[in-house]
Amino acid sequence: MKTFSPTLCAVALLPWLAVLATVQGADRSEATPQVYRERIEPHWFADDDRFWYRNDLRGGAREFILVDAVAGTRQPAFDHASVAAALTELTGKPVDAEQLPVEELEFAADGRSVLLQGSARAWRLNLYTGTVVEAEERPARAETDGQPAERTERPRRREARETTPAAVVASPDGRWEAFVRDHNLWLRGLDSQAEFALSYDGNPGHSFRQDVARDRLIGMAYEKPDPPSTLPEVFWSPDNTRLVAFQTRWVPERRVHLLESSPRDQLQPRLQSYPYLKPGDAIPTKTPRLFDVVARDEITLSSALFPNPWTIGNVRWTADSARFTFVYNQRGHQVLRVVAVDAATGETRAVVEERSPTFIDYSGKFLCEWVSDDELLWMSERDGWNHLYHYDVPAGRLKRQVTHGPWVVRRIVHLDRDQRQLWFEAAGILPGQDPYHVHLARVDLDNGQVITLTEGDGTHAVQWSPDRRFFIDTWSRVDFPPVHELRRSLDGRLLCHLESADAEEVRTARGGFPQRFSAPGRDGKTEIYGILHRPRDFDPARQYPVVECIYAGPHSFHVPKAFRAVYRHQEGIADRGFVVVQIDGMGTSWRSKGFHDVCWRNLKDAGFPDRIAWMQAAAEHHPELDLARVGIYGGSAGGQNALAALLWHGDFYRAAVADCGCHDNRMDKIWWNEQWMGWPVGPHYAENSNVENAHRLQGNLLLIVGELDRNVDPASTLQVVGALQRANKDFDFQIIVGAGHGAAETAYGSRLRADFLVRHLQPEQRTEECSPPDEVGDEL
Repeated sequence: MKTFSPTLCAVALLPWLAVLATVQGADRSEATPQVYRERIEPHWFADDDRFWYRNDLRGGAREFILVDAVAGTRQPAFDHASVAAALTELTGKPVDAEQLPVEELEFAADGRSVLLQGSARAWRLNLYTGTVVEAEERPARAETDGQPAERTERPRRREARETTPAAVVASPDGRWEAFVRDHNLWLRGLDSQAEFALSYDGNPGHSFRQDVARDRLIGMAYEKPDPPSTLPEVFWSPDNTRLVAFQTRWVPERRVHLLESSPRDQLQPRLQSYPYLKPGDAIPTKTPRLFDVVARDEITLSSALFPNPWTIGNVRWTADSARFTFVYNQRGHQVLRVVAVDAATGETRAVVEERSPTFIDYSGKFLCEWVSDDELLWMSERDGWNHLYHYDVPAGRLKRQVTHGPWVVRRIVHLDRDQRQLWFEAAGILPGQDPYHVHLARVDLDNGQVITLTEGDGTHAVQWSPDRRFFIDTWSRVDFPPVHELRRSLDGRLLCHLESADAEEVRTARGGFPQRFSAPGRDGKTEIYGILHRPRDFDPARQYPVVECIYAGPHSFHVPKAFRAVYRHQEGIADRGFVVVQIDGMGTSWRSKGFHDVCWRNLKDAGFPDRIAWMQAAAEHHPELDLARVGIYGGSAGGQNALAALLWHGDFYRAAVADCGCHDNRMDKIWWNEQWMGWPVGPHYAENSNVENAHRLQGNLLLIVGELDRNVDPASTLQVVGALQRANKDFDFQIIVGAGHGAAETAYGSRLRADFLVRHLQPEQRTEECSPPDEVGDEL
């Protein structure tokens, strides 16, 4: 067995970012091709009717633009030539109108003047007379009202814990404090300082102390474990008379151990250990308990509607304290409920119940948005597409399906409860466009009328005016640089074209942009979308080996849609004489539910039948593609996919580089794998395992892993190594000492990966030509 290593692909620090393999916003030197007018940073006036922005242009030129959103006009913010002449006189040095020493503007409240702020000096321009004078004092840079498009983030429970000053939860009126003593829930009256217990059955294995392990179920908390906590998880009723508290049943904690062979601060190796739950493990389970503070008694709840929780959360009291609700996600992710509890009797009922014979995509498509105490919006794929549903909470019934059609709601952007209107992102909503393109739309909650507010043939990102009357729509494609437009949020009306990005330097340096291509997949009718990256010195008269950069992780799709100035694999792989392709096959997200369901208990599929059909169709249109020489590489879930290509489709793929792969889903993190592979762990886990199927290997394989990978247990790769050795298979293997997740993205790993692909797909070339890329590392 040889000991050299892999290539450079779409792997990053976290598995769902792996396929991007790009450096957007990387450090730029003078030699780096630039994109001009790529972004707009609006600075809105106090009346939200106007804004200004700065364009940085070729040759160091810059211009300042003033936009009147109401009038729909765009013009220079001032006379640049007159200001240049005035500054030449004031400074005694020639000032170019296209290179003013001005970085920011600050318009006076009366609109008569503007402060021109430079890096070290400032001047005031009278907009009526045109005179420029030295500013007596350069003010500190003012904050602007213009902000990027709103993003809905899940609250980080860890941050909330770490900023809690004491291990008590106060009542809304400040008269009571809830705390944990000897694992039971206690109350303290702040007026009398009297203390009394609300529970008596707490113990170390069944405690009211907050569940600090819960984050490990849903994310990367193993990277930095939560500190110990004695804070109770308590939710007070608004009238202070009742509270809901969670009691957690604890289980032994699984830990993963790593051996750091070469610590920087000592000679001897160091053993590292951290908590890490895996599929099938026992998990801490929470039970809600309801207490009457006035009666100092418990109101018993039946657990019939929440018997086997993966998580219970999103606790919410009504304003009148008559009931509270919570979201119950059952382990196995096939049942999801909103449970309502009568605060007086403890009676429970299901307001919403979601069921699926495969999986509910709680980790990517969950939404429970309250319109009022009596109404909520729910996200579901029950009709085969991801849409919004409007529920009558007191009646526990569906009022209406708010959105519908062969397209998907991506996320809610803004809900106006007074006007009962909802703005949201949708994909596939405009027929004839790439179904992954994101558009902004608005819907009326009461009549279901949907209006699409963007239209350009690309994927869209939005920046709102502070009062949300207007938005800047920026849209682009991988083969089309950004366009910026000002639109009205009520109906999407185009008010003003702002800018079209200039990416000619990138086009010239790269030799072109990636090419989009689509073709039917395995069923002969479902369109599969992907892109091709050609070498910088592409010669249409030649044939090129094809290398697929894969990441079939089911949580999203992974082929880039928006314009990018830099692709890491362009220089690292394509420019070494390959056509690199990226494809989204069946089993990935944000198409139909049926499209996504292909992955269920079937991660070994990875969309390969669709990917192969796509490449075969592409080769018919582009004869430069040599399908007798096809390679593949990926990291994390993409590493699992890359090896699976040689196990299940070794007659098509000749070489693969698999970095930090989760090669057996029983070895990887619990939340990601149980989401797609289900619970309990059954024989389908083994059937999908690269370890169990290592004997099927055909072709040339390079395995890479970082010895300190905390994201995917590196033992997963070592177990593949052992299985291949037992099967007497030839392969290459490289451990990157001191590296974590994404070891193939180190300079050393990237060089070896490119070298390996050249060696096996371009044997006519010398491997010494595969020098390290100029820029590799941990950029995303």
